[in-house]
Amino acid sequence: MASELTFQPARPRRAFDEIVAQVRGMVRSGELQPGDRLPAERVLAEQFGVSRNSVREALRMMEISGLVALRTGAGGGAFVAQPDPGVAARGLADAFQLNGLAPSDVTEARLWLESTVVRVACERMTEEYLQALYDNVNEAAQAAGEDDWERTALVHVEFHNLLADATGNPVMSILMRSMADLLHDLALAIGPSSDDVIVRSRRRLLRHLRNRDGDKAAEEMRRYLNRLHRMWLITAEERRTM
Repeated sequence: MASELTFQPARPRRAFDEIVAQVRGMVRSGELQPGDRLPAERVLAEQFGVSRNSVREALRMMEISGLVALRTGAGGGAFVAQPDPGVAARGLADAFQLNGLAPSDVTEARLWLESTVVRVACERMTEEYLQALYDNVNEAAQAAGEDDWERTALVHVEFHNLLADATGNPVMSILMRSMADLLHDLALAIGPSSDDVIVRSRRRLLRHLRNRDGDKAAEEMRRYLNRLHRMWLITAEERRTM
């Protein structure tokens, strides 16, 4: 596969951009598939018409972005990476943070997204995902009982990721995970809350999910997120007046 690939020379001023763009274009067109190996650095440098250092930098950046995986040793090289929703999610999360979005923006978007997620999860959820959600709630209750707030916050966030995964739609998983780091940071900023209230809400939601009642599941999620929305608004206001 690697010997059959042919790249166009990259213009010196935009060598990095063009190397990445051409590789990405081949991945999108299907000419390159996950697991395919790219040509050796020397061959890439010759085809792009740039130095091997330029190729090396481009490969490193593509590795950071999740486009390729770099392996060392025998049989090593640059390979088209397998799809990883976590990479795309982190990219979106970084964009959210760099844009300085307010907590209210995040919770409002979550309300729209998760209202859809719980309805679809009601229709598509497998017993394995339902059990994973039950286990998550039990773990959250245990962590809260041990006053491990940071672990509790992480487990609460993972509950939403599991819900998105249960829809069977990878785009939903990416969108939800893109908010995960933000949700965790916001939860820690607010500090410990009444996790008994959260766990009770989660258990009601699980009953609705088991009964495949999308309307009641969506309403329970809406009440929970609206309560969270109010808490974050209060916290944000308190910080502004300090």
